[in-house]
Amino acid sequence: MAAKKLNFEQSLARLDEIVRHLEKGDLPLSDSLSLFEEGTALLSSASRMLDEAEQKVVKLRKGADRQPEELPFEEE
Repeated sequence: MAAKKLNFEQSLARLDEIVRHLEKGDLPLSDSLSLFEEGTALLSSASRMLDEAEQKVVKLRKGADRQPEELPFEEE
């Protein structure tokens, strides 16, 4: 499943599936390790997607004290 690019929701669903498989504890060690590696890659990818989304929603502006303050993104 690593070859296919998943969106955020698909990544979370796959992570949930992986956790359920790992929690059962009935997989061979090699399969568990493969699922763990896939899960960590999915987690990293989902985290990147969240960071990118946050950057699109928040813009920085200098406040009265000349320090940056975060404001909700507004269409200009």
